[in-house]
Amino acid sequence: MPLSSGARKARKTFSLSPESVSYLESLRKAKKAKSISSILEDLIRQRRELEAMKRFSASVTDYYDSLSDEEVVDNNAWGQFAETQFPTES
Repeated sequence: MPLSSGARKARKTFSLSPESVSYLESLRKAKKAKSISSILEDLIRQRRELEAMKRFSASVTDYYDSLSDEEVVDNNAWGQFAETQFPTES
């Protein structure tokens, strides 16, 4: 999530292994980022997006798992009908 216009970043100090620092520095160079902090922000954002997608996927799975057999048949029929409404690709 982007920071709101009035939000400030918090300064924190972390101890990392030399391997982790080296890895972050290599990512910074590869992405031509201004700082390792920006790389960490990006890694955290990516992880949050991944977790959100997992939650969404789980909720979709839960929804479809909760359908009765009759609802599954009905959804399949609607899906087959929808497929007939689009032109075929050549």
